[in-house]
Amino acid sequence: MAETTHHYLIFETAGGFCGIAWSDAGITRFQLPTKSAEATERLLLRRLPDAEAGAPTPAVLETVAAVKRYFQGEETDFSGVDLDLAGQDAFFRDIYAAARRVGWGRTTTYGALAKELGVGPEAARDVGQAMAKNPVALIIPCHRVLAAGGKIGGFSAPGGSSSKARMLELEGVNLGPPPPAQQSLGF
Repeated sequence: MAETTHHYLIFETAGGFCGIAWSDAGITRFQLPTKSAEATERLLLRRLPDAEAGAPTPAVLETVAAVKRYFQGEETDFSGVDLDLAGQDAFFRDIYAAARRVGWGRTTTYGALAKELGVGPEAARDVGQAMAKNPVALIIPCHRVLAAGGKIGGFSAPGGSSSKARMLELEGVNLGPPPPAQQSLGF
């Protein structure tokens, strides 16, 4: 069996430097922003050490443009982006497909995704593991998947849960405490 060739591109967005890698089948890896092109490239190549810098395909260029729009705060839908998830566990691929249906400005929980997949709340940890190992964060919007009770939960990207919170805020999701209730006037 032939080895899959991976190419990559590092590019700048309003959120910092991102990285994207692809094969002939689709996007294989996405690196959320860091402060420098070098740091982003280092993180991307840690996971794809044999990848080579390359000229992006039209589909990759479209995805890069969408990522740039996303980090400018423009509503963006990545659900049509072709992904190459070869080598991923079948259950994880099902979890990723469910997560891709969570649209801009919306959230769900690990338990709700597990229930949607028909595996029950006890599989919420498996959903969390899949999100932690997501090879194309943002394109598979793991930042929209929260812990029980709407708590932020973990986030394995640079900046951790504060990056997750910033991405959700960019989408208009309020993670703070609810506004105080209006006092009743006794009517």
